[in-house]
Amino acid sequence: MPSVTHDDAPLLADLMPWSVAPPRLGRAWPTGPDAASLKARWDALVKAEGPDREALLEPTRSRTLHSAVGQLPGQSTGTEKLLRASGPCPEPVRVLLAPFDEQWLIPDHRLIDAARPELWRVADEHQIFVLETPDSALLATSLLPLLRPGRVRPLYRRPGAEEPNLAPGLLRHLAARLGHAPAPVDVLAWILAATRPDLTVPLTDDSELWSQGVELGHRMLWLMRRDGNRPKLPGGRRPYVRAPLPTRPLTLDYDRDEETLHLDEGRISPVPQEAWDFEVGGVRVLEQWFTTRTTAPEAGTLSAIRPATWQQAWTSELLELITVLALLAELRPQRDELTVKDPITTAELREAGVLPAPESARRPASVLDHHEEGPEGQFALV
Repeated sequence: MPSVTHDDAPLLADLMPWSVAPPRLGRAWPTGPDAASLKARWDALVKAEGPDREALLEPTRSRTLHSAVGQLPGQSTGTEKLLRASGPCPEPVRVLLAPFDEQWLIPDHRLIDAARPELWRVADEHQIFVLETPDSALLATSLLPLLRPGRVRPLYRRPGAEEPNLAPGLLRHLAARLGHAPAPVDVLAWILAATRPDLTVPLTDDSELWSQGVELGHRMLWLMRRDGNRPKLPGGRRPYVRAPLPTRPLTLDYDRDEETLHLDEGRISPVPQEAWDFEVGGVRVLEQWFTTRTTAPEAGTLSAIRPATWQQAWTSELLELITVLALLAELRPQRDELTVKDPITTAELREAGVLPAPESARRPASVLDHHEEGPEGQFALV
């Protein structure tokens, strides 16, 4: 990761001024690694009555059976109070629940304590969310992020890749200094590659260095988003299942000498040490991913409704996760070598009128061109 220096580099919070706190669920059961379990949990909830339904919901001060809330933007769900809810489960959507851990969520506002509707309004196929983590590393995802506690910074303030969430005038200033106009996603790529642990972002007017950083950042972005062609390690280094995984693995161990991941008696190899050691916020990513899928939840809760056996889809996801972590780890030396000797300073951006960003740039844009259904079927104007 680029080192910290005292060169008046601007803060990420100034370059991408609009940020949102991540959604707060308030209960774990509306999320899970397989969609079928979520539908079964919903069915169990709506079949229960009275105190049983209330207990299954796991009510909080923000959400009870009597809470009146509107639909989440872009979702077609019921708006009657959960006390009277019936019918099929809203179709689960893919979310990023933990670093590099894609899972599913029931997208029902009545189940989520703080859903952050402003994020849902701008979540589409063009959007990229930048996430701050506890150790200040940046992640990026195309999915709605549920990671806590860091801030979420969308690349675009409006749907359809409209109005980049960049300090007004930044693109114009960079174009003047670099001799060409960078696209918003190029600026994001540079930010991913160059941001330091203190969340300052050294900017450069060296077009060759800029191109190197942007290329590196796009590679990181592709691996983190996992869209398009699937990433692969070189032949001979690709992980495979060498011994069948058990129907319900309970332990995860790693043999460094053999580069082998053991799920009980099941074996996957080769698994590069860099993938096994990959951490975010001091937590090993592979261990957290495995624990989420194998730790037994409390009996009698909706979370206890889960697959009885290890899912084949999880094996495929695990192999891809190993690949992504290994390839990202390979990029660290390039990030360390990305040194900006004469950065564009905060003082320069202030003199050019780029900073400070206006207060309006730190607030959500008005994006509605349609009504959103509010509580009990009423329409909300936002």
